[in-house]
Amino acid sequence: MKLFNVILAGLIFGSAIAPVRADESKVKGWYTMDAMGCMLLRECSDGVVEVKTMDDVVEYYGGDYPYSAAVEKEFNRLVTTLNKMGTKVHIAHKKYFPRMHRGVYHTVSNHFYLNETYMHKPHTLMSVMRHEGWHAAQDCMAGTNKNTLMAIIHPEEDVPKMWRNLVERTYANHAVPWEAEAYWAGHTANMTQDALDACVRGNMWEVYPPTPMTKAWLIENNYIKE
Repeated sequence: MKLFNVILAGLIFGSAIAPVRADESKVKGWYTMDAMGCMLLRECSDGVVEVKTMDDVVEYYGGDYPYSAAVEKEFNRLVTTLNKMGTKVHIAHKKYFPRMHRGVYHTVSNHFYLNETYMHKPHTLMSVMRHEGWHAAQDCMAGTNKNTLMAIIHPEEDVPKMWRNLVERTYANHAVPWEAEAYWAGHTANMTQDALDACVRGNMWEVYPPTPMTKAWLIENNYIKE
C-alpha cells in the first residue's frame, strides 16, 4: 500500500486519493491509482466482494482453495477482530489495483481491499491480511480509526533491518517507517492480531507505549493525559 499526504513528519500519515467520478465508464484507466481511488470511495464496486470467513474466500475462488486449519483459524480471527473495529475486508477485481499492488487499506473508510490476482495462495493471503491489518492498527495508534491518520507503533530502531532495507527499495522515503512495520507484521505470526486486540480492548497505548512524537500529538489532541 502507498501512503500519501504527510500530516506530521516522522509521525502520522493520512490518505489522500484523488477525487474520481462515480461513473465507472469515466475512470481514467484500469490498473491505476484513479481506479483504486474509485474503489476506495466505493463508487466502483463491480467485482468487489466482502469476506467474513475463510468459507467466503473458498467460494470466491470457486471452491478450490488449499488452506490449512491454521490458516482458517488465523484468517477468521483477524476478520472478526477487524469487523469489531469497523473495518471490513474485501477481495476485489485486479483492475482496481496498480501493477504489483497486493492490497490497500483506506484510512477514511477504514476498510481494506485484497487483489484477487494474489489471494489464491493462502500464504500470500495471510501475509497481506497481516500487512493491511497492521495499517488498521497504526490507524488506531493515531488516536482513533475515526480520523484519517496513522502512527507508527514501534520505535523505528526496533524494526528488523531486513524489512526496512526491503521497504527502502520499494517505497518513497516518507513512507518507510509505516511500511517497514507492516512488512515485519506481515511475516510475523500473531503480531497484527495482538495489536488489533489491544485496539479493541481500548488499551493500545498501554500495550504499545507511544513514541515521543506520537505521545506529544496524542496529549495535544486529548487522547491521553501526560
